[in-house]
Amino acid sequence: MRETFRVWTEDLETFLLEVIFEERRGTRATFTRAVLYSCSKLFQVAIKIRRFLYNARILRDSTLGVQVIAIGNLTVGGTGKTPVVEKFARELRDQGRNVAILSRGYRSKPPPVHTWLLNKLLLRDDTTPPRVVSDGKSLLLDSEMAGDEPYMLASNLKDVVVLVDKDRVKSGRYAIEKYGCDTLLLDDGFQYWKLAGRRQDIVLVDRQRPFGNECLLPRGTLREPPSHLARASTIFITKSDGNTEELRRRIAEFNPTAGLIECIHHPLYLEDVFTGQRVDLDFLKTRKVASLSGIAQPESFEQSLVQLGAELVYSKRFADHHRFSQQEILNAINRSKKREAETIITTQKDAVRFPKLDRRDLPIYFMRVEIKLLSGADDFQDCVRKICFR
Repeated sequence: MRETFRVWTEDLETFLLEVIFEERRGTRATFTRAVLYSCSKLFQVAIKIRRFLYNARILRDSTLGVQVIAIGNLTVGGTGKTPVVEKFARELRDQGRNVAILSRGYRSKPPPVHTWLLNKLLLRDDTTPPRVVSDGKSLLLDSEMAGDEPYMLASNLKDVVVLVDKDRVKSGRYAIEKYGCDTLLLDDGFQYWKLAGRRQDIVLVDRQRPFGNECLLPRGTLREPPSHLARASTIFITKSDGNTEELRRRIAEFNPTAGLIECIHHPLYLEDVFTGQRVDLDFLKTRKVASLSGIAQPESFEQSLVQLGAELVYSKRFADHHRFSQQEILNAINRSKKREAETIITTQKDAVRFPKLDRRDLPIYFMRVEIKLLSGADDFQDCVRKICFR
């Protein structure tokens, strides 16, 4: 039953994305777009009301007395946020800060339904401690319990606490009291206004689709209008190719004072999903490869394989955050072999959702990437200094 529901939701998500970006034609798609457009107007009103309630102090934010850095997007998915969070966490840690990453754990395993329902019926606060993905020393949860991004961050970072809870005021307080953290990184936190204090807002804008189709959810992929970039103290242009003059002008219309940083996702090496063996990127040159991914924008990943010299003979895409079954991996292996692929390459975000395999007829590697700054290095260091020495 659970598997059927998962397949249904992923099919629906794929259909809606095709409708949103007008890749679907016909009466059904046109009608759906009209309904989504009406819903997006209601969503816009809801955003304005929520912002008014916070500004009028009817809804109260909380202050925990430590540095708070919110890293997020205006759009839903695909901007490459996780490597940016990792870069900030590593830099702040190296500068002597005691860092905790607070995530809501998107698509992590939810709490028991009866517990959630009882809390709602009795109107009581959830006092369950946040899930500790990493205490800074050990990895304590798997990707299903933690969620893809928190698990990946915890795997890549040492001496950084990673916690998962929808209530990030609660998880922030836990990080301070339990681990003595003095710096809180809110993963996907630009829209999380409940936690304020000494806060900096860092927003990522994807060069390829900076503002989606310019429409708010659910007709588009915008969580907020582009004008809300005015709240940002630093803006990252991700997946940059250097040709960003027009986008920079557009950003400056909304926020002329924010630090502006351009970056790319720089591949480091390949690592075997199951054995941990690492190989250099030269391994891909002139080699026939297949790609397997379940991310928001797989085109960038597939293009990077070609740029590294691989011959991409087969690609299989799943919905974002797809949790792979053993049979799906085996099917991908069989189809890759038919195309004479010599190996399968996936992303690290996907690799954490791979099941164990009974057999492997092809090696499967994930590509380890990090953020590389193309411009704005001074703005990045200035942002770090403000956090560390304020």
